[in-house]
Amino acid sequence: VEVAASAPKTTRSPLPPGDKLGEREPDRRYALLLKQAETQRLVDPYSPSAKTLIERSFQLSREIPEAEVVRLLAEVCGSPLVKDVARLAEAQLGRKLVPHDLWYAGFRPRGKIPEATLDQLSQKRYPTAQAFEADIPKLLTKLSFSPDKAKFLAEHIRVDASRGAGHAMPALRRGDFPRLRTRVGPLGMDYKGYNIAVHELGHNVEQVFSLYEVGETLLAGVPNNAFTEALAFVFQQRDLALLGIGTPDEESSRRRILADFWDTWEIAGVALVEIATWHYLYDHPQATPAELRAEVVRLAKETWNRYYAPVLGGQDVLLLGIYSHMIQNTLYLPDYPLGHLIAAQIEEHLAKQPAGSLGQEFERMAKFGQVTPDLWLKHATGAPLSAAPLLRMTEAALKPAQKPAK
Repeated sequence: VEVAASAPKTTRSPLPPGDKLGEREPDRRYALLLKQAETQRLVDPYSPSAKTLIERSFQLSREIPEAEVVRLLAEVCGSPLVKDVARLAEAQLGRKLVPHDLWYAGFRPRGKIPEATLDQLSQKRYPTAQAFEADIPKLLTKLSFSPDKAKFLAEHIRVDASRGAGHAMPALRRGDFPRLRTRVGPLGMDYKGYNIAVHELGHNVEQVFSLYEVGETLLAGVPNNAFTEALAFVFQQRDLALLGIGTPDEESSRRRILADFWDTWEIAGVALVEIATWHYLYDHPQATPAELRAEVVRLAKETWNRYYAPVLGGQDVLLLGIYSHMIQNTLYLPDYPLGHLIAAQIEEHLAKQPAGSLGQEFERMAKFGQVTPDLWLKHATGAPLSAAPLLRMTEAALKPAQKPAK
């Protein structure tokens, strides 16, 4: 709420010549998605053990059955805790929730600090990408990595200013460098760029450990993309503390858990829409762009009406079908909610460890290698993949703090 109130006012950009407000764009988006499907079908004959992209995505890349992923996503989307968290959001906003509150960010600890203030702090500290790279040893030391380990990690990571969104590029052989990229504007790295940089740093640290310290080189890496996302979330959650503000306390931890739950709920429905879309693409190889658009619209409305309308209102809302990841990355979206679930499982484990052990625990987990997901999680946290840790943590975060008895 505070961020929204303090955000600078913006004006609508003029429309391109010939465009009219409210006029739907051509179906280029869906034509491109059809091309993606056509390309994947060319691969199918050469993959006899997993004959479709859907099977390759879940059976080979994730090594988690599609039915299990769908079950986990539906468990989050349909959790009764959603309405409890929504009531808290309504109390903070002072109004009923509406569809665009799908992206409500008021639970996050940074919501109490104007974004302009955060921008000033990050821009002053990181005027260039090189300034962030030079600060990596200090950041890692703050995260409880030993000075020697922080130096080793920093020596193996390179930072670049990106032209687009931030990302982390792993090294594929020892001797090369994982690369961290994020936006750095004329005034320096604003808070959004900094927040992304901390997330990507988590990826890079995992990439160094899982390349250089894994026991067998053929096991280099982590089980799948959701796991590197989870480890990156562990870093990202601590961005304010690394910036020197928002020291972790019980209230900030509670807000973080509620924010994680809301973010997982948001992206889980989007992932369900993408999975169903790819089933349609395989079942209708001759579909036209207009027919594909109609199906995505139908799926987005159906998923919204089932899980989101009872909380956010609106019928037949299309927000779950607008994400660009569905077009630029094939069946990648499920990795985000899975990453949140894995991150919650890791955070629950970390909360039980002695203070100052994050660096040691992160290294222990990241260097275990590209084994099966449940084996990795059992080694890391003592239990297989589950939505239960996130749900347990959310339920606990909803309870008011217990006051000491007089």
